[in-house]
Amino acid sequence: MKVVLICNSDLNGGAAVVTHRLMHALRDAGADASMLVMNKYGDDPCVHVIGTGVGRRARFLWERAWIFAHNGFDRADLFKVSIADTGYDLTRHPLVKGADAVILSWINQGMVSLGGVRRLVSSGRRVIWVMHDMWCFTGACHHALDCTGYLERCGNCRYFRNGRVENDLSRRGWKEKRKLYSSSPSMTMVAVSSWLAGCARAGSLLRDHDVRVIHNAFPADLFYTEPRGTAIPAGVDCSKTLIVMGAARLDDPIKGLPTAVEALNVLARERPDIAGRCQAVFYGDLRDASALAGLEFPHVHTGRISDQAVLRELFACATVVLSTSRFETLPGTVIEGMASGCTPVTTGNGGQRDIVTDGDTGYITAGDPSGISGAIASAIDHPCDRQIQHRVIASRFGASAIARQFIDAIQT
Repeated sequence: MKVVLICNSDLNGGAAVVTHRLMHALRDAGADASMLVMNKYGDDPCVHVIGTGVGRRARFLWERAWIFAHNGFDRADLFKVSIADTGYDLTRHPLVKGADAVILSWINQGMVSLGGVRRLVSSGRRVIWVMHDMWCFTGACHHALDCTGYLERCGNCRYFRNGRVENDLSRRGWKEKRKLYSSSPSMTMVAVSSWLAGCARAGSLLRDHDVRVIHNAFPADLFYTEPRGTAIPAGVDCSKTLIVMGAARLDDPIKGLPTAVEALNVLARERPDIAGRCQAVFYGDLRDASALAGLEFPHVHTGRISDQAVLRELFACATVVLSTSRFETLPGTVIEGMASGCTPVTTGNGGQRDIVTDGDTGYITAGDPSGISGAIASAIDHPCDRQIQHRVIASRFGASAIARQFIDAIQT
């Protein structure tokens, strides 16, 4: 079986990383799998780049410029939406021509247009589209937050002209997706969490479509539960009880960093005995250098951790993995932390319940600082068994089982 996975990148971003993992899981399962991307950061020979540098740049800039012109020239919201009005015709690419199945992943920013997806389906190949966020069933946004427009037909979107125009780019995107899905009944939509699948099935665009849940493949065997004495980020004190929180961009509003800061401050004031023997470790980029300035709890910010070996050692040294996200499709940091034996403390605003069993393998809170603070204290006072945590992740997200589910989806 020849399978080609389509993604904007091979390693830059959560969707890219899990798509790259899925490709190798499929190869290990016996499929001839390869990956086609716009932006290649690694040196994997199974990952192929489409087009020329000039062509890729032009497609990216075209889509962003069109959005910029319709969102009031607001750079802050420029990447919160995508419109997929330009991209490559993948049916002409040799890898796609020879494929039995195409797995679409995160295809925005000039990779594939909605029209290009329609051409792929019309080519007769089996097409599976993996949803890593809400974009496939909204008019334009990647996270609807508290907006329910996708339940009907979008329009008056907060990201375009401050929601003052009914027939804005979100309404036009909704219409294009409706046209695509109505003409593509054979295409299977895959959500990476039960929460995301529920949102998709409730929305107007995919209400009557085939939506399945297949989790991201995760290499649990690479993670270990006890420190091995290898390199860790500067400033991390492994003699302390470590509470780890990470993201590509920590102060992305979705990640709820202010809530984490407030919760840790509550813990520092109410349980100084815990604060005195703990250290909070934050990794990832910060655009606002003052985002942690008000944190009273002992802490360190390591910046981005690019070396996965360093990240695995950090989690093996940690006791708690913390996630305070407002919305999270399937939080990879929680999976990584649990695979290393950590006890997770997380909000329940997304796919966390596919990972954590509240009160058994971690703590799911309502998201208020007091509740999070109490859950962190409980996780430190009564941590989960590290080996059991690892086994839970290996059984739920093991790469071979996930690959088998995709192969079954391709064959049915």
